[in-house]
Amino acid sequence: MSEELLINVNSFETRVALIAGGALQEIHMARSSGYSATGNIYLGKVVRIVPGMQAAFVDVGLERPGFLHVSDIQSSLLISANDAAHDTPNKNRPTIRSLLHDGQTVLVQVVKDPLGTKGPRLTTRIAIAAKFLVLTPYENHVGISQRIEDEGQRARLYKSLRPLVETTNTGVIARTLSEGAEERVLLEDFELLQRVWSNIQLDLKTLQAPNAVYTELPIQNRLIRDLVGKATTRIAVDDQVTFQRIQEYMQTYAPEYLPRLFSYQDDVPIFERYAVDGEIARALAPTVRLQSGGSLVIEQTEALVSIDVNTSGFVSGIDLEETVFKTNLEAAQSIPRQLRLRNLGGIIVIDFIDMLEAKHRQQVLQALQQGLELDPCKTFCDDFSQLGLVLMSRKRTRKSLEQTVCEPCDKCLGTGSLVSAESTCMEILREIFARYSLSDKQVAGPGEYVVTASEAVIERFLDEDAKFLAQVSATLNCSIKFQTDPAVVSGNFDIRFSDNSSL
Repeated sequence: MSEELLINVNSFETRVALIAGGALQEIHMARSSGYSATGNIYLGKVVRIVPGMQAAFVDVGLERPGFLHVSDIQSSLLISANDAAHDTPNKNRPTIRSLLHDGQTVLVQVVKDPLGTKGPRLTTRIAIAAKFLVLTPYENHVGISQRIEDEGQRARLYKSLRPLVETTNTGVIARTLSEGAEERVLLEDFELLQRVWSNIQLDLKTLQAPNAVYTELPIQNRLIRDLVGKATTRIAVDDQVTFQRIQEYMQTYAPEYLPRLFSYQDDVPIFERYAVDGEIARALAPTVRLQSGGSLVIEQTEALVSIDVNTSGFVSGIDLEETVFKTNLEAAQSIPRQLRLRNLGGIIVIDFIDMLEAKHRQQVLQALQQGLELDPCKTFCDDFSQLGLVLMSRKRTRKSLEQTVCEPCDKCLGTGSLVSAESTCMEILREIFARYSLSDKQVAGPGEYVVTASEAVIERFLDEDAKFLAQVSATLNCSIKFQTDPAVVSGNFDIRFSDNSSL
């Protein structure tokens, strides 16, 4: 399947879109207010140990301290670590306090950007990526990407890389793009990574924590490194300065792909020409329409992502099972693309429509797994559960598309719903009863209440609930007046007594 990489650059934002098979597959954004820190390496300082979580919070100079769990600590990487902890057997995992203490300096790498109220996720297992290889300085083994399935290629890569590991006493991982790469190219990548690591070690001798010691490539260069491959037919850039920078980068690190780099100079904006903006807008909607007429409903929460598959009136043939199967099959083919496009991760629960035949469930699951194989992120997909659900996970290191371009509604505070006008009216009447019985009945003479609420609530009081309002007024021997405030949403209100005392 042919792929195109579109790079849209402005002074305030850079956007990169991956088009495959004529459809938008991934969208990456970097804004001046929030560039990704994933992959950056920092000299950090431990600011708090949390024994109950077996974790530490480390100040790396970002807005919030990073989270470092004991399982992400490789004790040989620690600076001033307890020597006794180094020899602790794995079966008796050391505690966080045996490895770290307050104020300790530690070399860490960001593996997940800050999300919501959480700081970045950190690790001491350093990994520095190039186009074909990943250097793991404190390991001493050769790793091969699981996506390289050809045993001949795996053996060739291992044979080429093992001498390099033995010579330098550092580990290396062959990335998926290394399949079929010449040995010369692999050696150039390895030498580049060794130079980067040597520079980091030199900087560590002079820097004070917290401080950055290595910063990942700019988004456009990083994605060219990670996404451009044999299937890439075109790399289009709409900014001349950025085009020249990418050209210089590719001349050094990816010269074989230079003929595929183009400077986009059309009057029509590049994302408009390829209808990318419309795809982004649709990717923010919870409902995805399938070509057959069925639909997906995708809901993202803090804990997990739920995907519900519906027929939505789609009818195929004369058999219900056939209709359900075709809808589920199309959904299974669409879901992997939606996960990549929306950058959804964590635990994902898919509620397919119930199917009676086991062969249909197997075909749907197979279609889902085939689509996930194209995803560069690590995924795991389980079988159908007894409840007919498919549970899967997808590793995510940056914000989802929704978290990047949206913010919680200031009216509903992110819940997606407001208290109805009817419920608000009932609550106002209950509040008047409660407050009157506690205090205002002691005030001499009849009372008067002034209720400030939304227009919808007041209209309901004057219409459907007018009889209830009259009953309360007569029972308490008080009058109730209203004030409309457009800033007040349904569910919120204010009640004051006529002498302006707060109730």
